[in-house]
Parts: sequence; C-alpha cells; structure tokens
Amino acid sequence: MNKLLNSALVASLAGLCFTTAACDSKATKEAKTQAKAIDESYEAEADLKESLAKGGPDEKAAHNEAEALREKGEHIKDHLVNELDDVD
Repeated sequence: MNKLLNSALVASLAGLCFTTAACDSKATKEAKTQAKAIDESYEAEADLKESLAKGGPDEKAAHNEAEALREKGEHIKDHLVNELDDVD
C-alpha cells in the first residue's frame, strides 16, 4: 500500500513539475513542498521501523532498512526538485 501511495505521489508530482513551466513560482514552491513531504514520510516510516525493532533481535536489520528508506526518500525529493529546477 505504501509503495502504491508513494508511486502515485511521485507520478502526480512529476506531472506537476512539467505543468509548472507556464505557472508562477507559487506552483513551483508548492511542488517543492510536496517533494519535501514525500521525503519526510519516508523519514517517519524509517523512524517507526527502528522504534519498533529497538532492543529486539532484528534491530540491526531494521536499522539498515530504515537507512535505505531515508536514502530513497531523499533521492525522490532531490530528483523532483531537480526536475522543477530544470523547468524553471
């Protein structure tokens, strides 16, 4: 479910990136805010994963998975922001 939701967010934001070329910078700022929100959602998911596994036998594996989630969120955000910068 989370992957589907994130994929939908990325797709809609990518579409917004291409439509902001004719719009003012307010639309660009909104799209960048959404990109940041996507990154923050990955960060929250990573924090939750670590929190649930803390002190358990899978703590190290959960930490590694959490780090991968953080990197993925950052990558998505950076990609979308770069797309917006290219449109501007």
